[in-house]
Amino acid sequence: MSSQRFLAFGLRFYVVIFFIYLFLPLIIMAAATFNDSRFPTVTPWDGTTLRWFGELAADRGMWQALANSLIVATGVLVVAVPIGIATALFLNTVTSRAKPFLYALILSPLLTPGVIIGISTLIFWRQFGVSGGIFLTVLGQATFIAAYVMLMVTARLQRFDRTMERAALDLGASQWQMFRRILLPYLKPALYSAAVIAFLQSFENYNTTLFVVGYDTTLTVYIASKVRTGLTPAVNALGLILILVTVLFAAIYELKRRREAARAVQGV
Repeated sequence: MSSQRFLAFGLRFYVVIFFIYLFLPLIIMAAATFNDSRFPTVTPWDGTTLRWFGELAADRGMWQALANSLIVATGVLVVAVPIGIATALFLNTVTSRAKPFLYALILSPLLTPGVIIGISTLIFWRQFGVSGGIFLTVLGQATFIAAYVMLMVTARLQRFDRTMERAALDLGASQWQMFRRILLPYLKPALYSAAVIAFLQSFENYNTTLFVVGYDTTLTVYIASKVRTGLTPAVNALGLILILVTVLFAAIYELKRRREAARAVQGV
């Protein structure tokens, strides 16, 4: 019993330390938003203030950069998610010895440094007269983010019962009807997760974006430029708002999931 108690104590201690390590930087970042110091820090504490929210509201450059990041992330969703789904479906049908090679080839952008992807994307599209900007940023990010989508959809497909697919086709359904009514509903959890990951990967990307964004500016590039010229706690204010929005959406999703689970139990 003593060894079991020690193991349980050690596990709880590890979980506590893990969450402290995970959330302490966010707490410090949020606290710095209310410090009257012109630098984003909590020491020394120069007094409590809300003026950095006003500074954030007046920073048109940061809001434009945020809007550009949202536009790019939405564009990446439109491009990367269909490509990832199509690639996963294609790999799921390949049975030849070339499948490992194709799998490694598709995953290779994930192993390529973002700097290389950004430079190569810029050089390639300049041959066709396309210069840096939001459009090229979407293309550059989608080249590797589509691989994340493919991985998540492939993991879901590995648990799919192919007999359901064959039964639908035997009963006269077309390939599109089978995909829309059987396969797509089964893939929905993976698609939702892949879409969220794709959006976040695009939103926080810096290395690839830096070389293809051109004269436009995304939020990560804007913040990096502010680090050189002088970063203020207005960035902390924006970070705090993003954290609160994320927590709000997560809470709404969890409440919706619990209600659906309760309805399913009541229906049974």
